[in-house]
Amino acid sequence: MMADRVIFVCTIVIAAVYFYATTLIPSLEIGDPLGPKAFPRLLGVCLLIGAGLLFIELWKDRKAAAPVRAAAESADVRHLWVLAAVVVWTGLFYFVFERLGYIVATSVYLLALMAWFNRGKWIANVLSAVLFSVLSYVMFLKLDVRLPQGLLPF
Repeated sequence: MMADRVIFVCTIVIAAVYFYATTLIPSLEIGDPLGPKAFPRLLGVCLLIGAGLLFIELWKDRKAAAPVRAAAESADVRHLWVLAAVVVWTGLFYFVFERLGYIVATSVYLLALMAWFNRGKWIANVLSAVLFSVLSYVMFLKLDVRLPQGLLPF
């Protein structure tokens, strides 16, 4: 329960900083009528929607879990360890991103997270991680976004 509150607050703070950062993107007089701020703002809105859904879940759980307070205290410590492990894993992902390349680094990153949070479903986890990495790489190529090649020759 405590870890969910921490995630909720962090999501709100990240969304606020993200929205502020989108205001710093320069607008061009020519080109796309939406401009370069549209996609980042859409991601910011998705962050806020995710935070809102988490808040609704926290609010519903607070009503239902009032008598089970003592058992949840020890589970909160475990959740904090999982949260810390995800933060460390994300930091490692950023560290090796250039060396391994987008497809390899993102596939390994997602596969490890999915193996932890979606245990026992290896086929779905591998397919999701690899397909997301490859398809998003292709999408970024079509948008002329340069991503690190890393180990792969393309």
